[in-house]
Amino acid sequence: MSKAALSVEHTTMPLLGRLPAHSSRAEQVAHIAEAARQIRIQDLKLVYHAGAGHIGGDFSAIDILATLYGAVLEIGPETVADPERDRFILSKGHVAGALYTTLAAFGFLPITELATFLKPLSALNGHPNRTKVAGVEANTGPLGHGLPIAVGHALSAKLDVSLRRTYVLVGDGELQEGSNWEAMMAASQYQLDRLTVIVDRNRLQQGATTKETNDLDPLPEKAAAFGFAVVEVNGHDHGELLDVLSAVPFRPGKPTFVIAHTHKGHPVSFMSNNVAWHHKVPNPAEYQQAMTELETVGQPRLAVSPRLDKELR
Repeated sequence: MSKAALSVEHTTMPLLGRLPAHSSRAEQVAHIAEAARQIRIQDLKLVYHAGAGHIGGDFSAIDILATLYGAVLEIGPETVADPERDRFILSKGHVAGALYTTLAAFGFLPITELATFLKPLSALNGHPNRTKVAGVEANTGPLGHGLPIAVGHALSAKLDVSLRRTYVLVGDGELQEGSNWEAMMAASQYQLDRLTVIVDRNRLQQGATTKETNDLDPLPEKAAAFGFAVVEVNGHDHGELLDVLSAVPFRPGKPTFVIAHTHKGHPVSFMSNNVAWHHKVPNPAEYQQAMTELETVGQPRLAVSPRLDKELR
């Protein structure tokens, strides 16, 4: 197989949307699961044909993104400028490819525009830019910036006496930046209970594990000590994600800290939980194998033991 730049004919993905409000939970979960599968397929094409990207982190985050845009966030292509829209900020901006494919899947930008990813003068840069892409709320990339911005959005909503919610996705390696913890102190101080911090807890960062770099554990107890209501979920279980992310405020008066246990590269067999895939492009054989696995119905379940029923104090 010859590798060529991603072109319009490669950008084949069904245009998805929110299910009707009366849809059952089972219907919503099935819808999110299929959305996540389609988004991964397109993201694989994106990274492969561009010859660059962060596919491991993309894949660990996609189930979270599909759940947010498929069933949780009160925002759509027609309401991106509505002051009362929910906000989502991708703090781990290096997984912009996952965000672009998600936004395209849900109609925020033309699917064919994905063919411009990382090309000169493209709006789809390696990190998201709010002035160039509809649905992007903040320019992110330097780690430790997105959570403080999200706190500002949540505080603004509280001052406006607004019911809009703010969600921010951070990497666990990113939490080694002190700016996050300063922002968390402010979120707790101002009782921003419509703010939800989601941690993509894949335990890997560039070149090593988070434990080897600067150990975050015990993360639940640390977040609780900063005044957050803490909940742990299987970050690849769409039902668990839907239940928790829809439940904001999880504890009235407290911001929420969701630790989503994930595997980098999930669910592709040779990528999953492999630090080499933090920033790596598949070769033709790997691309074909990954595509075959993603096109196969049914994905392996990641076993974790989430604590959904109690707040850590």
